[in-house]
Amino acid sequence: MSHTLRRRDFLRMSASLAGASAAGFSCVGIARAAPIEVPTVDRLAMRVLIDSSHDLFLRPSEVNGVSIQPAPRPKDYRQILHNQWGLSLFLESQRGSEAKAMMLDFGYSPEALLNNIDITGVDPGKLDALIVSHGHFDHYGGLLGFLNKYRSVLPAELKLYAGGEDNFCHRVQGTGTPGQFTDFGVLDRRELAAQKVATVLCEVPTVISGHAFTTGKIKRASIERVLPNTFVEFAMKDGLGCDASHYAPAEVQGKIVPDEHIHEHATCFNIKDRGLVVISSCGHVGIVNSVRQAQEVAGIRKVHAIAGGFHLGPAPPDYLNQVIAEIAKLEPDVVIPMHCSGSNFVQAMRQQMPAKLLVSTTGSQITFGA
Repeated sequence: MSHTLRRRDFLRMSASLAGASAAGFSCVGIARAAPIEVPTVDRLAMRVLIDSSHDLFLRPSEVNGVSIQPAPRPKDYRQILHNQWGLSLFLESQRGSEAKAMMLDFGYSPEALLNNIDITGVDPGKLDALIVSHGHFDHYGGLLGFLNKYRSVLPAELKLYAGGEDNFCHRVQGTGTPGQFTDFGVLDRRELAAQKVATVLCEVPTVISGHAFTTGKIKRASIERVLPNTFVEFAMKDGLGCDASHYAPAEVQGKIVPDEHIHEHATCFNIKDRGLVVISSCGHVGIVNSVRQAQEVAGIRKVHAIAGGFHLGPAPPDYLNQVIAEIAKLEPDVVIPMHCSGSNFVQAMRQQMPAKLLVSTTGSQITFGA
């Protein structure tokens, strides 16, 4: 597969980012538009810092070579893990003697994220990179508070890998009344620049810290569709928002339209002798689409695990069963639903693919590889 951007698109993207730089946020880069060499790691440990529920009675278990351990108990009985609608994962990978760590998404609020970092004992000082999956507040809401507390122990040239310009658009939610919306926030690059965090737009597949890779913009080729979620405003106002001139049709620029998550991306690892671990933080563009994109980028068919949010909570039963049938065709060793995957998805998996289901919880640690 060619990962090269069309020249016209690249020039338009360069022009828009040059304008952004002039507007005051110069810490923006574009991932190199060329095929990548997908790295292989020996081991991946995934600590679930934020999810929507915590099972105090979770016991260690293993499913097809993937193990899960419960969260450590707080040292102070007055502390408890905080659950909220959102997701945050602390990822530690190992290749030989080389260790890397990155954080994928940041939950809804800094209070919950910082509390859970303290209880689980993860060390932000180990982090090499930050990743944001898409532009929903429940995935970046804790980011600035996290940086306020931990920026001094993070790398001086810290990078935030975002799926693309769309991640910085202003989003709103419907109220049930046509034409009326409530605010759902916007990721502010000016605040990131103030924290000396460089943003890398990964519209093409990108290697992160030599251990992970992103899918880039995900092709929509399966039976999946974007289920109703938020609305998005394609506009830049006073340096806040997104410059959509290089990818959004002219007729939607400056307007509020249904959200298609153009630049949502998945984070992936290739585990030695096991295959791909594909982490879809919300999967609005389709979990099957996301995995197929990872397979194509990597040139690797074997899927070891599919993890994260699959946004199937609002799925009607017939559509849900169709998606599960397509997941089965991917032949993953393990499926680990989180966040917005939905209790309906978990129940259907227990009926249709019980031997491959691993249920996670806030605070748990999931390990892939030796």
